[in-house]
Amino acid sequence: MRLRGRKGIREALIAQPELIILEPAVYKGKWSTQFGNDNPIHVELGMGKGKFISELSYLNPDINYIGVDMYDELLRRAGEKAELARGADGGNIANLKLALFNIEKIEDIFDTHELERIYLNFSDPWPKKRHARRRLTHAGFVRKYTDILNDRGEIHFKTDSRSLFEFSLNSFADMNLRMRNISLDLHAEGARTDLVMTEYETKFFEQGVNIHRMEVVIGKQAMDAHLQRLEEMERSEE
Repeated sequence: MRLRGRKGIREALIAQPELIILEPAVYKGKWSTQFGNDNPIHVELGMGKGKFISELSYLNPDINYIGVDMYDELLRRAGEKAELARGADGGNIANLKLALFNIEKIEDIFDTHELERIYLNFSDPWPKKRHARRRLTHAGFVRKYTDILNDRGEIHFKTDSRSLFEFSLNSFADMNLRMRNISLDLHAEGARTDLVMTEYETKFFEQGVNIHRMEVVIGKQAMDAHLQRLEEMERSEE
């Protein structure tokens, strides 16, 4: 994927130090200092134009969000989305940072147990078998996620690619990870108003394309809470 950016794009990014982080490795293990609090940190890997992460940050002020992408132009566009997400009140989104970085080395910018949630939205499916290791749900990546996620850690994954979804199901299962809320057609009964859509998702929904989604439980506290909910559901059905 190659993006043609506008002239002066790097200067524009440098001019937004409160939002855009051009050297994220400096903050490994210290992201809470960037936000000035100890609130949970949720990260979108491959944020694209930034609509999803910007809207989430506006809706959930008690959670810190980081959008990661490797393209200058996408950071610029995501910065614009962040402005739009502020709405009419014009409030500052202090709980959002946009980081320029290649996800392949994600362990270089996040420390062990530093994150609570990772979002993988419409990642490149890399359909050719020889490129399987590049898929963001390949075991090589997932092992990194399980290291940087904390005891409440989860992975939330969405894609329009059936083949990538099947690959991901097997990848998580082979690592003995618990999956929940698995859906082969997320919006079968109409758009889910409880979930924020990405740009791709909105387009695919309008075209009638099925969206596949799942949540993967990583941390011990997250697993305990999940099992407790299952027990409560079983008791309510008795």
